[in-house]
Amino acid sequence: MIDYCEFLNRLKSIDELDGFADYISPRITDAWQQLNNGDLSKWQHAVNSLPDVNPSRIDINNDAIAIGYLGDCDDKTRARLKESLMQLHTWRKGPIDFFGIRIDTEWQSYMKWNRLKDKIAPLKDKLILDVGCGNGYYGLRMLSQGAKVVVGIDPHLLFVMQFQAFNKYIKTDAVSVLPFKLEDMPTDTPCFDTAFSMGVLYHRRYPIDHISRLKNLMKPAGQLVLETLVIDTDKDEILKPKKRYAKMPNVWQIPSPSVLVNWLTQAGFRNIEVVDITRTSHAEQRRTQWMQYESLENYIDKNNPNQTVEGYPPPTRAIVLANK
Repeated sequence: MIDYCEFLNRLKSIDELDGFADYISPRITDAWQQLNNGDLSKWQHAVNSLPDVNPSRIDINNDAIAIGYLGDCDDKTRARLKESLMQLHTWRKGPIDFFGIRIDTEWQSYMKWNRLKDKIAPLKDKLILDVGCGNGYYGLRMLSQGAKVVVGIDPHLLFVMQFQAFNKYIKTDAVSVLPFKLEDMPTDTPCFDTAFSMGVLYHRRYPIDHISRLKNLMKPAGQLVLETLVIDTDKDEILKPKKRYAKMPNVWQIPSPSVLVNWLTQAGFRNIEVVDITRTSHAEQRRTQWMQYESLENYIDKNNPNQTVEGYPPPTRAIVLANK
């Protein structure tokens, strides 16, 4: 169990988030118990075993989040650090540099961030919700853009613990990763200026319900930043994979961009704009030392790079902006 007192106190110090903090605070313990993972004790030990090193820099405004320099610790300490970080495998979002140890994550997440950061509304002094936030990489990038606070939620406890590894050294109370799903959030607390949902929608059986839940947490005129898989066609089409898509389970529906816009319209959003459509490349997603399971190269048909192993169109992602 993680002590969230400082983060919750930060939320309660902000008038718009006081009620939100009161709602989630008593539910954190239950969330931990419901999501308990057999590897949790190993991950907790890994975080607790991270050596006490004082970083001479914290840089969250570049492609790789950088904590400290190589010269901040000796080789023996760095070896201990790497061993603990490897216990937190699998590393999916990054990259991150810990005192000269480069965590080459599966996703080069800065590529997605660079596609959207200049197109969204400015984040300075804004209250941000990041749904399905992973290990908090994007939350830290949002903080670098001046966000007042970033509430990240993700039900995968490994990612929660990876953020704790970051924050042992960064020591911020303006960002955190909470062990919740969107369905655990209040339904009548419109308190966020910007809501991010990236890489989540296609895992939801009822996508319009997901979009509506996001809207209910947003302030009037707040901005939604929605990133998801799409079928790259001008037609109104929806792909419903029979079993798996690119070897991923629980992929229920992949819309074309026009259908995605229609979903947002039905949910009551306006000023809807598709600002980017990009096919996922092997430069952006691949297997590494820090993510040793299958990745994009295993999901694409070896004889036809224009389809997945199941015969579907290859992974392509759209970024859509909309206002409540």
